[in-house]
Amino acid sequence: MTEPTLLPLDVAELTIPAEGLVRRSILPNGMRVLTEHMPGVRSASVGFWVQVGSRDEDPVRFGSTHFLEHLLFKGTTTRSALDIATSFDSVGGDNNALTGKEFTCYYARVRDHDVAMTLDILVDMIVSSVLDPDEFEMERGVIREELAMASDDPEDVAHEKFATLVYPNHPLGRPIGGTDATIAAVNRAEVLQHYRSNYGPSSIVVTAAGGVDHDMVVARLGEALAAAGWMDAGVPLPRRSNDLAVLTRTNDRLIVDKPTEQENIVIGGGGISRTDARRYASSILHATFGSGMSSRLFQEIREKRGLAYSVYSFGDSYSDAGAYGMYVGCQPGKAAEAIRVLTGELERLAADGITSDELERGKGQIAGATALGLEDSYARMNRLGRSEIGSGEFLSLDASIAAVEAVTTDDVHRLAQYLASQPLSLVAVGPVDESVLSV
Repeated sequence: MTEPTLLPLDVAELTIPAEGLVRRSILPNGMRVLTEHMPGVRSASVGFWVQVGSRDEDPVRFGSTHFLEHLLFKGTTTRSALDIATSFDSVGGDNNALTGKEFTCYYARVRDHDVAMTLDILVDMIVSSVLDPDEFEMERGVIREELAMASDDPEDVAHEKFATLVYPNHPLGRPIGGTDATIAAVNRAEVLQHYRSNYGPSSIVVTAAGGVDHDMVVARLGEALAAAGWMDAGVPLPRRSNDLAVLTRTNDRLIVDKPTEQENIVIGGGGISRTDARRYASSILHATFGSGMSSRLFQEIREKRGLAYSVYSFGDSYSDAGAYGMYVGCQPGKAAEAIRVLTGELERLAADGITSDELERGKGQIAGATALGLEDSYARMNRLGRSEIGSGEFLSLDASIAAVEAVTTDDVHRLAQYLASQPLSLVAVGPVDESVLSV
């Protein structure tokens, strides 16, 4: 199969031939369930995806989505936090969660034998969490420690500050975890309201991959949801609009003074959205420009000049906006030269594009990385969730590779010209070096 399979919200049952067998069912309450059976695999990954992320929060109390993610592990009406942890530890499983800007995901990796137990516990966490007041205050302290840890990482700070510049006055520019001030100020009633407003069957997608049986997963979910009173009739929540956000970007420069050994620099600007037709060209662009040891940035910055240990390019894509950037960490005295090389390479890419050899090397890199990644049940589970919540289409490995193979040097060149034409923002985190502002 070399064409993407659409995932319409008004079709209750779908079967998709892929590397394994992919099936999708929409339950009567509007919850979507996708599974991929991987023959011969004795493990499974299960994810509960909630269609709410940090961009959906109150602008004053942002960080509530991530706060809530922590709290759902702290006990339900029938299980304590220790009960939840012990259930997975006792079978050698892994239970965790992540909060993104457009979704939240609670997931577990277990033996195939333990899939039913996993579904029961994740349903309980999603449906029946109590948000205990004492646990709420305890977790407030934990999250503030997590934020403090992140603020000690200058690379992380550079990326967070870059987001505020490239998504100006927009929810995508806010940090996912909030700030120390917003987490200190938020109260339980506000987080509880966020929970009740955004967690329901219609906003949830359940995905499972590995040694799983679709009919068993659907049946077990139905039983658990019915027992929790979550089987009233409903329809799936519509996916996010792909209408492009209106963002007024400028050539901003920002220095964050920190007593570190290196200057951590991010330079970039506006990019492309998640469903943009140029996304496959973007993957080739970053593969050749700033990903891997043969990339232009690695060769120019590290191999030829010895300016840095770490250098790379990146692209972020959301439903209605995107960004691209370049990162380098180097000694403060080398920062100005590193910036000149980065911007010079971007200009050269926009002027000349990439060679046919770079194109083929980039295609091979992406095809190989994609195939290797899909050997893992967690990667397959993740692919299902992002396909259903995000793009609304499923791409098999063959379809993904075919889309990449169709990219031409002209496609990459035109994209490079577009990216280079956007206003350029720069963030430097480390010892103050005013010279970086004039580069």
